[in-house]
Amino acid sequence: MKSTTVETAPDAEIAAAEVRKERGLLYYIGLGASAALLVAVVVLALILIVVPKVAGATPLTVLTQSMEPLYPPGTLIYVLPVKTSEIRLGDVITYQIESGKPAVISHRVIAINSPANGKRSFILKGDNNSDPDQAAVLPVQVRGRLWYSVPLLGWVNSAVGGSKRSWIVDALAAALFAYAAYMIISGLVAARAKRKQKSIAVE
Repeated sequence: MKSTTVETAPDAEIAAAEVRKERGLLYYIGLGASAALLVAVVVLALILIVVPKVAGATPLTVLTQSMEPLYPPGTLIYVLPVKTSEIRLGDVITYQIESGKPAVISHRVIAINSPANGKRSFILKGDNNSDPDQAAVLPVQVRGRLWYSVPLLGWVNSAVGGSKRSWIVDALAAALFAYAAYMIISGLVAARAKRKQKSIAVE
């Protein structure tokens, strides 16, 4: 019986060591995944909410195929206010179809008219359209210039429209940063607990 006990004790210790090793590996894998998720959440929050809000950009959704392939339907674009004197050939700008009315189009500038009387205007065309837009765009119609875009998320922007958007964006930003804070604090607590367990094991 004694020989049996002596033989099995090392096996039990090896098995326990393997379990500890597996748990340690799973812990670090989980920690790495949590860190990657945290980084992704923070980056998305910055790109989609914080940076545009600070800069004063307007989020808009591409609804037609006129700007394919770069900006297919469902693309979320951010438009920054721009001085019309700074608009250049090749810029994608957003303009009101009729001055003072909410309906807008985002197309590329293919020509700029600068007559002697100073009444500047712009000729625009969708990248996927064969013909330019029917009427020249006047400075009063220009709402801004394309800053950057995010694929597919425009559908979400359209679903959360109107008066709902302002408080939902603020609530989403708060939730994302609360989650980020939770991930950081829980990671620090877990790391501290692990160090404490190691110090007890050494003693």
